[in-house]
Amino acid sequence: MLPFLSSAFIAAVAYIDPGNYATNIQSGSKYGYMLLWVVVVSNLMAILIQTMSAKLGIATGKNLPEVSREHYPVWASILFWIQGEVMVMATDLAEFIGAAVGLNLVFGLPMLPSAIITAIAALLILAFQMKGYRQLEAVIATMVFVVVIAFSCEVIFASPALAPVVKGMVVPRIQGVSSILLAAGILGATVMPHAIYLHSGLTCRRVIGQTPAEKKKKNLSL
Repeated sequence: MLPFLSSAFIAAVAYIDPGNYATNIQSGSKYGYMLLWVVVVSNLMAILIQTMSAKLGIATGKNLPEVSREHYPVWASILFWIQGEVMVMATDLAEFIGAAVGLNLVFGLPMLPSAIITAIAALLILAFQMKGYRQLEAVIATMVFVVVIAFSCEVIFASPALAPVVKGMVVPRIQGVSSILLAAGILGATVMPHAIYLHSGLTCRRVIGQTPAEKKKKNLSL
């Protein structure tokens, strides 16, 4: 289970990016808890899709782009590739700017030095791959854990009223065109193609079953 759990931490980074923060914070500041149900539904969809992506890699020993290339015509594969590249660039840009803005807000650094520090930090994290993927996964898992602790503390300090939160999570509501656009933004910031491609690539060469029975067992354990 551990090899698949560590890869899940890397895929989870895609779900705590600045795009998610910005969209959810804007929704909350404008509509309170009204669109929480969209967050819940989006994450349930993401869990299902990421699980299917991980199982695809385990069962076939190939990542999603490789399987798509085998089953779709060339023009469709090219479109999928362009889609993935655009999504990765857009996400990286948002995360890079978000990290630089974070350094600016927390430490008061000018934006240019903040951007340089962010670039150096990103390269240092990627350098852990030179020692094997285990070290990189350990660093990323630690960062995800820190984010979880930070958000848990924020929830405790905010002390939100439980009844409105639960109502917002389970009662679907929409209020005007703006709320629909924000709901679409929440969905788009949560379920992202590049994260789906990534997860299948992380699991496809971890622990490969040699027989159909072994592959099925690993899928069930996941």
